[in-house]
Amino acid sequence: MSDTADRIAVQDVMLRYAAGVDDRDMALYRSCFADDVEVVGFGSEVYHGVDNWANYVEQALEAYGPTQHMLAPMLATIDGDEASCRTDVQALHYLKAPEGSTLTLWATYKSNMRRIEGAWKIVRHELVSRGTKIDPAP
Repeated sequence: MSDTADRIAVQDVMLRYAAGVDDRDMALYRSCFADDVEVVGFGSEVYHGVDNWANYVEQALEAYGPTQHMLAPMLATIDGDEASCRTDVQALHYLKAPEGSTLTLWATYKSNMRRIEGAWKIVRHELVSRGTKIDPAP
C-alpha cells in the first residue's frame, strides 16, 4: 500500500472503533483489535486479549444510554507493517442514572497498530484522560 492508503486504512480503524461503541456493534468494535491486544488507561486494570477487553467494554456500556465519540484528525507514523497513532477524542455519554445526566470525557488515544493478514489492527491501546465533567454535577 502507499503511505496515503495506509494512513486512510489506519484512520478507518479508529473510525470503526468509535462507530462500534456508539452503535453498540461489538462485532465491528472487536474487528479493530488484534487477538492479543493490550489495553491500558481505562481504570487500574491492564486488559490482555480482545475477549477480555470487549467483555469489559460491553459491561461498562450498560451504565450508559447513547454515546458519541468525536475523533480529531489522527497523527500517525507508519513504518512498514507497524503504525503509531495519536487520536484526540471528546466522548459524550448519556448516563442512565441519574437520569438526564451526561458525562463528557476529553482524552487522547495512543494506539499502536500492526498490519495482520493484510488488515490494520490495534495491538496496544492507551487512554490518556485530559478531564471529565458530569452535568448536572452530582
